[in-house]
Amino acid sequence: MDYFPIFMTLHGAPVSVAGGGDVALRKVRLLLAAGAAVRVIAPTCHPELLEMATAGTLTYTPRTWVAGDETGCRVVIAATDDAAVNQAVSAACQAVNIPVNVVDNPALCSFIMPSIVDRSPVLIAISSSGGMPVLARWLRTQIEALLPTGLARLARFGHEARARTKAAIPDANSRRGLWERLLASAWAERMMNGDEAQARAEFDAALAAHDAPTVGAVYLVGGGPGNPDLLTFRALRLMQQADVVLYDNLVAPEIVELTRRDADRIYVGKRTNQHALPQEEINLLLVKLAKEGKRVVRLKGGDPFMFGRGGEEIATLAAQGVPFEVVPGITSACGAAAYAGIPLTHRDYAQSCVFVTGHRQDGSIQLDWDALARPHQTVVIYMGVATAEALCAALIAHGKPADTPAAVVERATTPQQRVFTGTLTTLPSLMQTHAVGSPALIIVGEVVQLAPALTWYAAPHT
Repeated sequence: MDYFPIFMTLHGAPVSVAGGGDVALRKVRLLLAAGAAVRVIAPTCHPELLEMATAGTLTYTPRTWVAGDETGCRVVIAATDDAAVNQAVSAACQAVNIPVNVVDNPALCSFIMPSIVDRSPVLIAISSSGGMPVLARWLRTQIEALLPTGLARLARFGHEARARTKAAIPDANSRRGLWERLLASAWAERMMNGDEAQARAEFDAALAAHDAPTVGAVYLVGGGPGNPDLLTFRALRLMQQADVVLYDNLVAPEIVELTRRDADRIYVGKRTNQHALPQEEINLLLVKLAKEGKRVVRLKGGDPFMFGRGGEEIATLAAQGVPFEVVPGITSACGAAAYAGIPLTHRDYAQSCVFVTGHRQDGSIQLDWDALARPHQTVVIYMGVATAEALCAALIAHGKPADTPAAVVERATTPQQRVFTGTLTTLPSLMQTHAVGSPALIIVGEVVQLAPALTWYAAPHT
């Protein structure tokens, strides 16, 4: 994060703007909207700024900026077309720790101005860290189209009801739960659409019934193969509402960061042979947290029911009477195959696909080798990095041709994705040479030979 986003109170605060042209005018309008006491310092001034000065809306000093003009200012903005003046303004302000913005020159800024979506009192600030302002403005137009104008009415009511809600519900988690239930219901639409009488009555009823027992729940959420863009809407919504999030090593850090920032995050491990918590303890922890009335997200890589032990977890929840929901995710096999350009089925090469785990159990790999060695099918092996050599040898020993195409896809769907293709004979040495690590999947079958022609995300290494 290149900048720390912050909203600053400027009501009545002295703010100076160096410059009097069109750019300065735009900045002054924003500052006045925020209630700042604006002083414009420039040899010449835009007619609209002169009108504001005449009306007493701002103060105008008709000269070039000089050292000392920053004294007493809460914020200073330099918007001149003179590089030397802008440099002097920046140096003077930074010497005395006054926040300064030099328009279109991030190197001279101690803060930058975001693109703003204004639904006051709701404000959304968007920044490209000064590198691409056009992108920030484009994002603003996208967000503007999504937000109803009635959002301001909803926010004003929330501000009005804040003290009353806090007095009625001292516990912060309970207050948050009340608001989240209301915002997810038809109440929010009524308030935004102007049916305030009905909405206020419903709010009063909800507030009066706030002390009804809160029932927690567990949500097994599939985080997909790694790319945050592949999350489902349902997954993202629940991640933003959770009180507690349990996640493991197979969930990409970028996805964990999308969970609500004030939620408790509990890492439960799940590296091969290195579990931060044994599975049985994870199951019981889910039960404990839910019975405390918390909304718990169990965030899993890929899909919860594809080698994710989701069935074991919900079996414990069901036995303990804990409400739960399973949110499917794009399983890692589908994500890896799609991003590597390897169709899992193809009428010319494979009429079936089999998913297996290559994880050792009791010192051996226990699979139906004869079934896996059948022709015209694709085999996808989860958790097979450490056992790749034994897996490939076993497939050959049970009748799979040694030259059967095989690939490994590491960190699928992410910018770190690597794809290596070879055969059952050569793949283990390829993986060793290139130090392939988890998370990675092995794909075996004739469809792998299509990868060079069909890859679109990143050219596979060979």
